[in-house]
Amino acid sequence: MARGGKAFKAVAKGMAVVASAAAVIERRRRAAIAADPHELPVVPAPTEAPGPVPVPRVDSAAEAVEPAAPAAAVTTATATAPVSAAAPAAQAAQAAPAANAGLGREYHPGRPATPAEAVPWGLRVAAESTWRLLLLGAALYVVFYVVDMLRLVAFSVLASLLISALLEPSVSWLRRHGVPRSLAAGGVFLSGLAGIGLVGWFVVWQVTTNLSDVTTQVKTGVNQLRDWLVTGPLHLTQQQITDFANQITKAITTNTDQLTSASITGAQIAVETLTALLMTFFTTFFFLYDGAKIWNWALRGLPRHSRFAMAGAGPKAWITLTAYVRGTVGVAFIDAVCIGTGIELLGVPLAVPLAVIIFLGAFVPLVGALVTGTVAVLIALVTQGPWTALMVLVILIVVMQVESHILQPLILGRAVRVHPLGVVLGVAAGGIIGGIGGAVVAVPLIAVTNTVIAHLRQRNEAGQAVFTALEAAREAAEHKAAAQPAQPTQAAEPAPAVD
Repeated sequence: MARGGKAFKAVAKGMAVVASAAAVIERRRRAAIAADPHELPVVPAPTEAPGPVPVPRVDSAAEAVEPAAPAAAVTTATATAPVSAAAPAAQAAQAAPAANAGLGREYHPGRPATPAEAVPWGLRVAAESTWRLLLLGAALYVVFYVVDMLRLVAFSVLASLLISALLEPSVSWLRRHGVPRSLAAGGVFLSGLAGIGLVGWFVVWQVTTNLSDVTTQVKTGVNQLRDWLVTGPLHLTQQQITDFANQITKAITTNTDQLTSASITGAQIAVETLTALLMTFFTTFFFLYDGAKIWNWALRGLPRHSRFAMAGAGPKAWITLTAYVRGTVGVAFIDAVCIGTGIELLGVPLAVPLAVIIFLGAFVPLVGALVTGTVAVLIALVTQGPWTALMVLVILIVVMQVESHILQPLILGRAVRVHPLGVVLGVAAGGIIGGIGGAVVAVPLIAVTNTVIAHLRQRNEAGQAVFTALEAAREAAEHKAAAQPAQPTQAAEPAPAVD
């Protein structure tokens, strides 16, 4: 029992020593925080006079570990030295070594209080911006990955939006003249579908009608090209040309398996294209029939505080898309007519089908008509010779210059505010990500995004201006009320006596 009592007393004494040491460390930590020169001074309320600094209570165990100053001296010092609103830097520098004592680090006047304060401000901003950019890039990668997985659906919806933007003004015109909504949407949709079918039939008819003549001209052009390679500046021999043709034939025969797999892939692409076309027609009809209801349904899926902003951005984005599609159709038609007329005057066969191909390619701004026009250059080369091909190339370049400097600014105007560099980079990025479809939808997507961002920025600036005006009016009213002298209150007159 005696040994147990001694052990209990030893444990209790050790616990008391540990508790007193912890109390001393905590007191010193609080003193260090209070005397940290990097902290802003605490300004007391103007109505309250600063009082003496409270003296922390020191228990008996703490006195046993570290003797404290006499209570009378502390009381006298605290009573004669009140806390000021802004302590001088000299006092803070003198208090800093004592405050940092016992915190596990050596005090140095030029050393920051925390490691984070030693990092330069520019590096902090760069780090904060970097991880946010990485997060945004990861989100965009996920979006593009999902779009790539659902590329048929995505391209069908985007193509439907472009076609609907072209046909919707006709539907609105019919509805304003009393035509029912279903009849107006169905009539315009069937008319557009019939127009696309007629254009396709006309191209196929022209190609099949002139195919035999074109084949004969191609053979003649190939023979002329062979003679030019022999007698021209290259001075090739017949043996070199024959060896080159044999190498091409050998490459074709040795890669039969690859060609077969390519044909299978082509069949899969044909099936996917047919599916996308059917989905596009189906989606286009419902965009024309219930476009407003679909937009309201999409707004309900947004957060409540974002609905009003997007409700105003949606109509502006639709106006931009409509202006872009209609302007692009006009520019493509002018390009096709000019280039087709030039090809016809030069005697190049298949002028009308080539003009249709150029019209479709012109939906990719700045580069589409030039790329599809190279087909006309090749046909002119193998049928009419190099000089005719050179003239066709000159016509293409002239028409592209007129489009970029006159037609695009004049027809599209201020509806689509996209810099030519942004157009080229957007087309290149869209082509890399989504092929031909990505190149077609890249520029309208950039234009719509630019319109939405501009609307949201203007809305935020207008809201900030209203808030600033209200704050200025409130402050002016407060200053006016404070400047007016207080009106003396008049004593209430006694009520007349009632007899």
